[in-house]
Amino acid sequence: MNQLTRKFSPHAVRALLAATVALAMAANAQAEPQGFLETIKHHATLINTVPDNGDQNPYAIVVAPVSAGTVKQGDVLVGNFNNSTNLQGTGSTIIDYHPDTRQMTVFATVPRDLKECPGGIGLSTAMTMLKSGWVIVGSTPSNDGTTGTKGAGCLIVIDPQGKITSTISTANINDPWGNMAVVDNGTSATLFVSNAGFGVGGADGNPPVFKQATVLRLDLDVPQGKPPVVKKETVIGSGFGAQADKGVFLVGPTGLALSADRKLLYVSDAIGNRITEIDDPLTRDTSAGVGRQLSADGLLHRPLAMVTAPNGHLLVTNALNGQVVEIDPATGKQLYARWIDTDKAQSPPGNGDLFGIAMTPEGDGFYYVEDDVNTLVLAK
Repeated sequence: MNQLTRKFSPHAVRALLAATVALAMAANAQAEPQGFLETIKHHATLINTVPDNGDQNPYAIVVAPVSAGTVKQGDVLVGNFNNSTNLQGTGSTIIDYHPDTRQMTVFATVPRDLKECPGGIGLSTAMTMLKSGWVIVGSTPSNDGTTGTKGAGCLIVIDPQGKITSTISTANINDPWGNMAVVDNGTSATLFVSNAGFGVGGADGNPPVFKQATVLRLDLDVPQGKPPVVKKETVIGSGFGAQADKGVFLVGPTGLALSADRKLLYVSDAIGNRITEIDDPLTRDTSAGVGRQLSADGLLHRPLAMVTAPNGHLLVTNALNGQVVEIDPATGKQLYARWIDTDKAQSPPGNGDLFGIAMTPEGDGFYYVEDDVNTLVLAK
């Protein structure tokens, strides 16, 4: 009896309860997702993105913020970089995937010889749809699919019906390349776009790296019922590496994403294999150069498109494998990489397949493209 009393004394019971609670808390801590990618369970191929004219190589992805013209809120717009013969820098179509019907239509076909766009048309990863319904897309064009004949390109303004209304072409725009970061106030908007064409020539031999790529801020006025117009343009980042490449046309800064408080702009520097950050992107009137390094190497393998998840973390696609990497921007820590393209036709699997990425409207997943098989995929 005395032994039993000692074994189950109040002190022992309290210690046992405390240990049980600690174990439970530890188990719960393990069960709670530490990042956004842990919540992703399924990948569903939605459509083949090739329209009737045969355009290939989907790059840009934008989820429509509003219903306007032929576009419904929540639709997914996807731009094509290659034409039907698979020549890079010659794609001219934007397709519209309708999640409610699971059907695809062509939103816009840009004339290949659009004279207001230096060099013609090759729709790049730079695309956005504003709250006013206007779509703005970048062109990084080529005559023959190589950088040897590339032009400076432009930004093309398209109305909600898919009609081309104007272009934006200035000395600061040279091959608008990466996915845009955008602040949209309705009657005004601010676009951030990377330009990777400065200095870059042909891809023969071992092309040099030119540290002339920039991040350009465009402050727009959006008059009621009229196309957006540039009010001011400011180079806020410069000195990023860019290089001609036979396989992927250009390697240069691609992903742009704003912090939740808009005090930082994150840039994926593909040549530097890193993510950098630029202070005060909305207000600065000088270039920050390449900014501060946030995270480099590790799980990153030539970082490309980038988006901010609901938890504030950055999701970055890799160019050299089929993974997306999650980074905590508060610390710069790379949390983990998730395989989203395991196509073994490439080595490593998914190498060169991933470009655009965009969050779902609900924030419970993301859209991405596999450009080798011309598909739009949903991960959630």
